Amino acid sequence: MRVTREQVQENRRRILEAAGRLFRERGFSAVTVAEVMEAAGLTHGGFYGHFASKEDLAAQALAQALAPAPREAGTAPGEKAQDLAGFVAAYLSASHRDRPGSGCALAALGSEAARQPAPVRRAFTEGLEARLARMQEAMRGAFPESDRAAALAAISHLVGALVLARAVDDPALSDEILAAARGALTEP
Repeated sequence: MRVTREQVQENRRRILEAAGRLFRERGFSAVTVAEVMEAAGLTHGGFYGHFASKEDLAAQALAQALAPAPREAGTAPGEKAQDLAGFVAAYLSASHRDRPGSGCALAALGSEAARQPAPVRRAFTEGLEARLARMQEAMRGAFPESDRAAALAAISHLVGALVLARAVDDPALSDEILAAARGALTEP
């Protein structure tokens, strides 16, 4: 039975979505191609019809996970969907900390990306650059004099705080890390 072009695209979307979630939850090396295909509801044999290798899948899944979110409904071009303080509060929340599979790929995969092949690192770099541009735009509304260095510092602060909050085994310390970082980024 032939698969339609639309079904091929839908299967590819499901594979990338499953891979992105699993990679963020468990890391690149802890996830097998068979696990990704099973999570996507497909057989292992179909993998190579979509991707040349696991490295290719990792690069594409990371690129998709770091792609800018579609503009929120009702938001005009150039209008900010969420203010900086709202973004910081959501990013540095217990909910985001506790759900790495649906959270920020920079925080979930940053330390692992450094040890990945060039295509994965390229996807990470491009995703970071896109996030940086969006952060610069958001910060201009809150801090008119902000520049690339300030946006880089803010992203580093956000990602670092989330990584630390996820890494510690003391829930009170984890909450304290998130609160301290929120305060540092939103209080004058």
